[in-house]
Amino acid sequence: MQIKAHKVQNKEIAEIVSDEIILKTKDDALDLMGSLYYQGFEKIILHEKDISPSFFDLKSGFAGEVLQKFSNYRMQLAIVGDFEKYTSKALRDFIYECNKGKLVNFVSSVSFAID
Repeated sequence: MQIKAHKVQNKEIAEIVSDEIILKTKDDALDLMGSLYYQGFEKIILHEKDISPSFFDLKSGFAGEVLQKFSNYRMQLAIVGDFEKYTSKALRDFIYECNKGKLVNFVSSVSFAID
């Protein structure tokens, strides 16, 4: 896992670059968030491919647990990927609602995540 740092308007953003799944449990999310927070980052960018597929199955409860952690600690999260491939109406609605807010966003590119 590598951290690619971006700075936008004095805001430190950490883009996580990995060749393996790094978010497998809610504890992984909490560890990652804590580590990056103490390094001075205010926002995290994760790629869809680096997140366990169970995250995108809302019945598993994993997405809710992870996003609750980010919400509790007021850490911004952007997830970059192609979300059109998911056919679940519940997941599409979930993504739509997340994208209405500022804390968690699902975007198609890193450039959108940085904005």
